[in-house]
Amino acid sequence: MKLTYYGHSCFGINLNGTRLLFDPFISGNPMASDIDLDTVPADYILISHGHQDHVLDVEAIAKRTGAKLISNFEIINWFESRGITGGHSLNLGGSAQFDFGTVKYVNAIHSSSMPDGSYGGSPGGFIITPTKSRFSFYYAGDTALTYDMKLIGEQETIDFALLPIGDNYTMGISDAIRAAEFIGTHKIIGLHYNTFPPIQIDTSRAVAKFSETGKTLLLPAIGETIEL
Repeated sequence: MKLTYYGHSCFGINLNGTRLLFDPFISGNPMASDIDLDTVPADYILISHGHQDHVLDVEAIAKRTGAKLISNFEIINWFESRGITGGHSLNLGGSAQFDFGTVKYVNAIHSSSMPDGSYGGSPGGFIITPTKSRFSFYYAGDTALTYDMKLIGEQETIDFALLPIGDNYTMGISDAIRAAEFIGTHKIIGLHYNTFPPIQIDTSRAVAKFSETGKTLLLPAIGETIEL
């Protein structure tokens, strides 16, 4: 499995040739200025909630690639009104089978509105279980620490988790470490940090804090691809 970081909370994950793209916010991110939006691949685009820093480039990428959107009911409807049809809507606790595996939409504690101010539905995260795999991974999106994460650890075998670490609008380092304990994983990829002044963090300190608890925090450079 290959993971490419496109900045902020946007990741591409290649699952045996199927390209999943999470929360595309590239063209509006000056830190991702070296990323050519027209070359970002996607077969599916998964959207955790409606804020602009998670949906800005959905329309452009979906229209270019024909990618299928996966998100909550309100977000799928909002993009349908903009000509992005054929998306798959989920609600909290629901799951669906796709050609690459199963996607379950799980609770996130956050807010959600679309760029035009309309209601963005319930924010969530995604648990992805690839076909014929005993392991899953968890993309949390923007969230506070929630005790619901313990249920994820009890019900799923999570190989790695993508967790927000930037504080201010989401969990910070200490709560993300606790979340990893709830989920039952020792491998974490950080998201939603350093893009804006309120979410600037000391990345060396963050890596060290995770290491002190026996966990590995991975912070790939923007544009970097890593094997998982």
